[in-house]
Amino acid sequence: MPEHNLLQETYRLSLENNKMLRKMKRNAFWGGIIRTIVYAALLAAPIWFYLSYLAPVVNRMLDEVQQIQGTSVQAQTKFSDLENTWNQFKNKIPGMGTASTTQ
Repeated sequence: MPEHNLLQETYRLSLENNKMLRKMKRNAFWGGIIRTIVYAALLAAPIWFYLSYLAPVVNRMLDEVQQIQGTSVQAQTKFSDLENTWNQFKNKIPGMGTASTTQ
């Protein structure tokens, strides 16, 4: 009789152990899936944020910088043209390019 009780207790413990191991395996599986989702979200969130919010702002800023650089080149060209015109004007008027000191 004690052997029968020992067998029943062993069987009950093995069933309990089997249930516990299945639960642990299931929890490990779902934990791995959730961990993968969290890591993917942590990697994808900054990329999404940049593409959604920062990319248009950065593109506008780069366009403005290019426009400012173009305006600067135009201003330098105009100033160069003005300087050439002034030199031509000075060359046409005699004595304007020289300093005269009379006392």
